[in-house]
Amino acid sequence: MAKRKRQQDADAMLAEGRGIGIGKDYKPWIKIQDVASKGRVTRVKGIKTNRQHELLSDMERDFFYILDFSDEVVDIREQYPLLPIEETMDIAIELGIKHPTDPKSGEPVVMTSDFLIILKNKDEYIEVVRTIKQKDDLLQRRINEKFEIERIYWQRKELDWGIVTEEEIHKITAHNISFVHGYKNLQNIDSFVEISTLEMRDLIYEFLKRIIDDKRSMREICSEFDEDMLLEKGSGLSIFRYLVINKIIEINIKEKIDINKNIVIKEVREKEIKKVEAI
Repeated sequence: MAKRKRQQDADAMLAEGRGIGIGKDYKPWIKIQDVASKGRVTRVKGIKTNRQHELLSDMERDFFYILDFSDEVVDIREQYPLLPIEETMDIAIELGIKHPTDPKSGEPVVMTSDFLIILKNKDEYIEVVRTIKQKDDLLQRRINEKFEIERIYWQRKELDWGIVTEEEIHKITAHNISFVHGYKNLQNIDSFVEISTLEMRDLIYEFLKRIIDDKRSMREICSEFDEDMLLEKGSGLSIFRYLVINKIIEINIKEKIDINKNIVIKEVREKEIKKVEAI
């Protein structure tokens, strides 16, 4: 009876589309409302997938930002299920350890990995799996038991699996990406909604001219730009964010973005400027 109920629960979630699909059509096996998280849960709309991602901790969120900014990553699937559940249950039996269970019913639950990531290397697509965990938590025996089930499961699928701790997540980089992440498309920003496409392109090119080799703070440059162009306050800063997230300009992404200081523009990428023409 318990086995039938477990299968019915898994079938119901699959029927919802959980744990299947690619890109914008993927639905995570676990959603924010399904579980209590010790960290701050977050929904972030992905640039690569154009869908809301369900992130269950601060570390997951930070790692997600870095993935979404990476040129190598083409798809990100969070809370990815290890199915069928019988495979992880068999591994647990082989290892002589207890399979993860529902705290209320005591029934085995479908295990998940935090991220299934699709990378593109030239013309080859590669799947890798990453689990996020605080380094100190790895000292707990029960956590390591669960990870051993996970590791063997993915080993048998011949996929690269690994644990990412806070030491591998550059927090300043993640913070910088979060600062610019929502500015991929200027047409979605309130101050540009009523501006024509042609005028928007001209504004971007004019702003680009102004920030090259200007030694003033980014705040000063943006404020002057807003006044000169008769734009709403903050419009210039929005363009700066747009240029960074679209990689039209290269800055030191590992150094904290402080708009009260001069921000060195290392390069204007001619190849990426085509994105402006595509507006």
